[in-house]
Amino acid sequence: MILRIEKIGLSIEADDELLNNLVEKGKSHYPNEFGGFLIGHYTGDNKHLHITDTILPKKFKASNYSFERSTKGIEKILRKYYKGNPQKFYVGEWHTHPDNNPIPSLTDISAINTIINNQESSIANPVLLIIGYSNTKVSFGFYVWFEKKLFRYEQH
Repeated sequence: MILRIEKIGLSIEADDELLNNLVEKGKSHYPNEFGGFLIGHYTGDNKHLHITDTILPKKFKASNYSFERSTKGIEKILRKYYKGNPQKFYVGEWHTHPDNNPIPSLTDISAINTIINNQESSIANPVLLIIGYSNTKVSFGFYVWFEKKLFRYEQH
């Protein structure tokens, strides 16, 4: 799947296998939300992001309407991706919205701001993937924080 935001000239790519894996991981925690870290790499001009992997949290708290993960224990895994070829980075977060749409809540937007303002995270434009699902439908909402606004990637 390749999506774009024409207005700001950014594109994002995620393989179907990865997306299906995220859906299955999320559904296994139904009726609670679930999520994790997104890993990927940018092209040379930093305009195209390829999301390639996820890291699942070792500790988390979840309910039907919230998901809070811990960063404990992921540093070592992140270093492996960073040392790989191509060099990969933490690029954002993903989580599910069971029985709901993939639209960011105020809590989701607050979480993005926390990532941006975190001194340990050098990520200026974090990506947020929300997977909304029901018994009959799965919808993906890919977002990026860019120049103090949240933009949604769209298919073109």
